[in-house]
Amino acid sequence: MEKKIAACGLDCAVCPSYLAFLNNDQELREKTATTWSRDYGNEFQPEDINCTGCTSSDVPLFAYCYKCEIRNCCREKQVANCAFCDEYQCERLASFLENAPEARQNLLQLRR
Repeated sequence: MEKKIAACGLDCAVCPSYLAFLNNDQELREKTATTWSRDYGNEFQPEDINCTGCTSSDVPLFAYCYKCEIRNCCREKQVANCAFCDEYQCERLASFLENAPEARQNLLQLRR
């Protein structure tokens, strides 16, 4: 499967919200809504679990994507993701990457 790298470096192609939308998978929406509600202390409904990918200009996007500071920064700077930013690695991104080693690897691969 080809990667679909988000602004922060996460791979949208393996995100349950993206996969649920892509495959119209209601069971995955329900499971993900339950898991994310528990894990992130927010109440998500199955209909919230739909996304075309962070860098997409299409809708829908997962609700958090609209307010994600990293995504909004990339859009303002008109870069596909942080790997292409002149300010790589800013404090905001560094803080996020501490908890997302797979995102760090994706961005490093793109920077090479």
